[in-house]
Amino acid sequence: MAGLIAALDSQPVDPATRDGLKQSLQQLSHLKFALDESSIVAITDRRGIIQYVNDKFCEISKYSRDELIGQDHRLINSGHHDKAFMRDLWRTIASGRVWNGDIKNRAKDGTFYWVRTTIVPFLDERGDVLHYLAIRNEVTRLKQVEEDLQQLMSQLMQVQEEERRRFSRELHDGIGQSLFSLLIQIDRILGDDPRDEWRKLRDDVSRIIEDVRGLAWELRPSVLDDLGIVPAIRSFVDNYSSYHGINVRFEHKLGRRPDVQTETVIYRIVQEALTNVAKYAGVDEAFVTIRDTDEGIEAVIEDKGAGIPEHRRGKGVGLHSMEERARSVGGRLRIESQPGRGTRVVLTVPRGG
Repeated sequence: MAGLIAALDSQPVDPATRDGLKQSLQQLSHLKFALDESSIVAITDRRGIIQYVNDKFCEISKYSRDELIGQDHRLINSGHHDKAFMRDLWRTIASGRVWNGDIKNRAKDGTFYWVRTTIVPFLDERGDVLHYLAIRNEVTRLKQVEEDLQQLMSQLMQVQEEERRRFSRELHDGIGQSLFSLLIQIDRILGDDPRDEWRKLRDDVSRIIEDVRGLAWELRPSVLDDLGIVPAIRSFVDNYSSYHGINVRFEHKLGRRPDVQTETVIYRIVQEALTNVAKYAGVDEAFVTIRDTDEGIEAVIEDKGAGIPEHRRGKGVGLHSMEERARSVGGRLRIESQPGRGTRVVLTVPRGG
């Protein structure tokens, strides 16, 4: 850049034009210096062939400049991101739009690093892509902290589910069986002494048994562990419809059972989302769909009700809890809502198991 600026002095151009060009080149030089000092920079052609890298790119990738120039950018592909992620990236930049996101790459020595990335397409006068400029900043440490927190959250949720399972079984098999034995004894007494006091006592014990069973079911339905996610949700939906008066259309198409943790996440999110429908949507019908997709398993909970008001979005504990549960198994949650037109909760999780 400095040589180009110096060469302008020998060119037969208007002095004002020359000064303007020199000033512009100096500004570009300063911008490049600042960019190279702060960021990892690469330029590729529209096929993804590397044409330029700065020193920070070489430093973090552990490749020399000669090893990188002319190579496909997939040289540093870690294989971490799925096809849908890469398809979205390429579809975005190939259409001339800027892409932002975090990417996990692999260095020459096999180690991995994360970079927060902005890819800017440069277009010709016809709108066709000429080059891509990628500006990155390393966020490996931040990602490690996020992964540690996610792992911790996942462990906490597993502990919580184990406690729910233990309490549920204790209620069902311990207290529930004791109450049932008491009910049998009362029936024997009633056979010899059919007084109203005994009948009232029997009715009270029967109601307590139902309450205990309901509480055990709320904590952790045994059908989830014994038969899997589909029978568990069907059972939940039946009870939910009976209690709230909301008809739920449940459709499913799963090839095989996912692992226990994934089943638990799907069940809890369906449970939480339908509870929100009962509280806020003001509808008499909702929809639940679970099916296999190329990305894993997708669960959709949908209603055509009031929608989530703007001031509640992102603030509810239940919504946050659902997002944390999805992340605990490497999944993601998307919530689409419009006032007066309903809410759609979409959970996508890896199959697992």
